[in-house]
Amino acid sequence: MLSRAAAVAAKDLRLSLAGAQGPAQTVLLGLILIFIFSLSRDPGELFPPLSAAAVFWLATAFGQVLVFNTLYSLEEGGCRDGLLLSPAPVQAVWLGKAAAGMALLLSCQAVFAPAVVAFLGQRPAGSLVSGLVFILAADWGIVALGSLLGAISAGRGARESLLTVVLFPLLTPLLLAAIRLTEGVLSGEPADTGLWLGMVLAFDAVFTAAALALFPSLYSGED
Repeated sequence: MLSRAAAVAAKDLRLSLAGAQGPAQTVLLGLILIFIFSLSRDPGELFPPLSAAAVFWLATAFGQVLVFNTLYSLEEGGCRDGLLLSPAPVQAVWLGKAAAGMALLLSCQAVFAPAVVAFLGQRPAGSLVSGLVFILAADWGIVALGSLLGAISAGRGARESLLTVVLFPLLTPLLLAAIRLTEGVLSGEPADTGLWLGMVLAFDAVFTAAALALFPSLYSGED
């Protein structure tokens, strides 16, 4: 299954990066959000680390919607039937799209992070390695859920609205934990790291298992 998932991810990345339209839109949206929030502070004033972390993950969450709308729109026009008829397990499609979404999301966050530092006046005082670990852990939960819900919204007229409405309530506990972990990295004063990281890992495990169980019926049962 892993080799088939890698093939799906490579195909999606190649098509998504053609013309750089997908990542460019996501990066632009995130930068606009960060810049707008930066206008709420006076020149030279430091944005509270908790607020800066919230802005970073808000940009990530909105960017994720664009990423998976793009990835699942690649199968419009009957291409999805070709994937269903292939010998690969249907779960390989979920895993491949999750991996492609992870790569695209990380590339966007590589722009969001310095923008948060520059526009919101942050001076990270914690471990950057820990921060990267926290981001990777939270990102997997985001893409696991996004890849699952993308199967529901693909091929429908209002897929952006549907994906957003369903996704954000489910993401709330993960985003809360990710914000508190990122706050600790920015402020240098981590609080209950084990508790928040445990919440992230539990979210990852639950929705990875749910995706593996539910994705075949959701993906193959679309009109």
